[in-house]
This record gives sequence, C-alpha cells and structure tokens, in this order.
Amino acid sequence: MTTYETLQVVNPATGEPITTLPAASADDVVKAAERARQVFDAGVWSRLRVRERAAVLLRMADLMERDAEILARLDSEDAGKPITECRTGDVPGAIESIRWFAEAADKVFGRVAPSGPDGLGLMSREPVGVVAAVLPWNYPLAMTAWKVGPALAAGNCLLVKPAEATPRSALHLARLAAEAGLPDGVLTVLPGYGFEAGAALARDPLVGALSFTGSTATGRRILKDAADSNFKRVSLEMGGKSPQVLMADALAYGDELIGDMVEAAFLTMGQNCTAGSRVLVHQSIAGEVLDRFMAAARRLVIGDPADPRTQLGPLVNRAAFDRVVAAVEAARAGGAQIHTGGLPHGLPSRGAYYPPTVITRVPAGSDVLTKELFGPVVTVQTFTTEDQAVRMANATEYGLAASVWTRDLDSACRLARGIEAGVISVNAYSEGDITTPFGGWKQSGFGGVEKSTNAFEQWTREKTVWIRTR
Repeated sequence: MTTYETLQVVNPATGEPITTLPAASADDVVKAAERARQVFDAGVWSRLRVRERAAVLLRMADLMERDAEILARLDSEDAGKPITECRTGDVPGAIESIRWFAEAADKVFGRVAPSGPDGLGLMSREPVGVVAAVLPWNYPLAMTAWKVGPALAAGNCLLVKPAEATPRSALHLARLAAEAGLPDGVLTVLPGYGFEAGAALARDPLVGALSFTGSTATGRRILKDAADSNFKRVSLEMGGKSPQVLMADALAYGDELIGDMVEAAFLTMGQNCTAGSRVLVHQSIAGEVLDRFMAAARRLVIGDPADPRTQLGPLVNRAAFDRVVAAVEAARAGGAQIHTGGLPHGLPSRGAYYPPTVITRVPAGSDVLTKELFGPVVTVQTFTTEDQAVRMANATEYGLAASVWTRDLDSACRLARGIEAGVISVNAYSEGDITTPFGGWKQSGFGGVEKSTNAFEQWTREKTVWIRTR
C-alpha cells in the first residue's frame, strides 16, 4: 500500500500508534455517493414518516448511552482530550443532540403564502438528498452528532468524513446507527485525508449540500471545489479569535469570572474554535485580574488524558505543538512578556504537552494576537473606554464568539450589539445550548447554521407549490 492508502491513528499523549485504517480514496467517495443516491431514491429512509425516522434516531441515542464509556475513551485516546471532559461534556452532549433533533424534526413546518382568492401558495421543506459532513478533530463525536442529527432527521443520506486524527468515534457511531435500524447506505463514514476524500466530497456532483467545521483555509478550498462542480450548498463553521471583554465592574463576579475565563481560554487545551484567547480587561482592574487568572491557570492539572484528575492533556500532535511554540517564541522575541507557561518544562516528555501560557505587552500584528493558534495561549490587553473595547474586540478577521462581563445591563447590550460575532455570552462563557443557533461571522463562517431548528435549513430545500383555485 502507498502512504495515503492507510490512515494511522496516533495517541497524542504517547506518540504511539493506536490503529491503522484503510483510507477512503476519491473513487471510494464516488461509489459511496452513488450508493447513497440509490438509497435516497428508493425511499427506504427519505419517504418514511418523520416519527418513524425519529424512532430510529432515538434508539441510536439509547445505544450511544449504553456505549458512552467506549465513545468517551475513543475520543480521549484519539484527540488527547481529558477523559473526564469526554465523559461529562462531549458524549452526553452528543447524545442530547441526536435526541433533540429526532424530536424536533416534526416541529419544522411548511408555510402558506397570503395569496389572493385565485391561488394557494404552499412552501415546504424537503431533504436535499445526498449530503456530506467534513469534521474537525477537536470535538470528534460532538461535531458528528451536530451534523448527523438534523441531516438524518430531515431524511437525507449522509456521507461523513471524520478528521484524519480522530475517526474512531464516528465509525462506532455508524455501527450503532445500523444496530438501531438505520437502513444501509443512509449513513456512510469515510475515514480519509482531507486533500483526497474531503476534496472529493466537495467536488462530487451527487452531493447536494456539504457542512464543514475546521480551518478557514480549508473552508476556502471547499467553497472553490463546490463552485467548480455543482454549486452545492456549503455551510462553514471555521476559525475564531474570540475576545473576553471585562468591564471595570467585572470582578463583582469573583471566582465565577476567573473560573469561566480559565475554561474559555484552556478548555480542550485551547484547541477550540470559540476559545477566549484574547482577554480585554479594563485598565482599572487589570492587575488583580491578571494575578488571579494566572494563579488559576497554574493550578490546572496537566497529564495523562486517561487519568480522571487531568484537566489539560496534550496538543493533538507535534505539528500543533511546533506551531504554538513558534508563535510564542516569536512574540517573546518581539518584546512580549510571558507571565506563565511558554516552555514545556516539567511536563511529560512523551506527547505534545504545552502549558497554559499568558502573554501581555504583545506587539501589534503578532501571530499570538491575530492568528488562531489552537493551543493554550492567551493574550491580555487593557482598555479604558467601552468604545475602545469594541474596537479591540473587532480587530480580527474572525467573528465566531465573544464574552462580556459587566453588571451594567445597558453596557452589556451596547457591547453585544457592537461586537461582530455570531455568538455572544454575557456574564458567562457559553455557546448556548442545543436550542440556540451557533455559527460565526466574517471569516468564521456564514452565521448560525448549527444547532437549534436553524440546523434543518442547511439539510433541506424549500419548494413552492402554487395551486390555482377556481
């Protein structure tokens, strides 16, 4: 076999191989799309009553609950995520997503136009047909569920390409779907490389819609491939450089504030598109905030992801580690002050471990300030006025998320209106729950296309039927 005919899954905590899988080729994608089209046209899934589809998805969620520990361990081993994070967050969230979309599918209604007496205009939403999802490695199961739930509930046949590093939970989910009674060919998981299998999905003329979560650079390539093929609908959820804005009264929230700041900055080792990697703090409280924030960061337990006490595991691979090191060292050379972290001293020698790092006095244009590093690195800057805070928050090409801390409701509302981001939390670090839309602005994506009933819009097409009445 050639290098790209197989996919080696490596444990980031040890650098040791876990397994080797066949890698889906472009030809495999073509065949899978053809099979999915046949299954869709046969109607074994697409023409079922919505409640019948929901029953299968609910059985799948029950099986996910049965295998929750297996799913948690697969993601922990593949991505280097702390097992406790997978057990308490990712896996329960994925189960909730499947159940919620199963129950929500029959709440998506058509519309009737306010026509005159000579006609009746009916608008309905129908499944696209063959659709695809290209997934990230930071939340393997959770992101799979965000896309599998609404795509299948709407009646589509779905092709899933998991990230190269983290394919195993998606494969296990496909096995559970079959056990739950999902017809063969409705859900196909295609582990493979982005440049081949992912690109083939973007180019395939039978794929009518594609949902992508990942980097902005890859999103651009997918858009181009879609335009060069069949102009398939593409939804993108991409990078972020999210600000945490702390107004002068933010310390009124005490330990809750500091705890949320740490979670925003370092959850999943900062490998999170909504990571609050830019702290913007009012100058009057900057000293105390910085001291308390750094003290909390130093208390985080770094170690083996399989240990339930671990709060931070390794970065996903050495390439990610090298990228973070290069950016931090460039900032240091440019005059930035590294307050904590910065070098992996005292961390496990095996695996791509990097400590929580807090940086101030960052030179303008520095990568740690402008680029999505996907690592546990946070910059801290100060402001003196609300308008300045908004300008600093918006000084990025991204617009995925932001958080605002203040007891002044008027100020919170002005900041929420002024900050250019798709999801803004006030006095919390949160992406909302399954009922709220999620998605970014600017180079973070096309807005709230994930979660909530909005998610069905990317997996369905609206049809107008005009009936002449006499």
